[in-house]
Amino acid sequence: MVQTLPKPVTFADFIAWYPNTGKRYELHDGVIVEIPKPTVKHSNVTGFLMEELVLNIIQEPDIIILTAKS
Repeated sequence: MVQTLPKPVTFADFIAWYPNTGKRYELHDGVIVEIPKPTVKHSNVTGFLMEELVLNIIQEPDIIILTAKS
């Protein structure tokens, strides 16, 4: 028996399909991949980095923040 390869999913199809279930998905080369929840260690590192960023912004208020042009 021959099995055909599934058609790659386009970004528009992915956005239209994306469920509101609380799970996270990404599109990798036309394939939808379920992404696991972040671990506790990952959340701790993220929190630490955010705190450091905020403290640096408070300490250096003259820093110019560049934003992308739309």
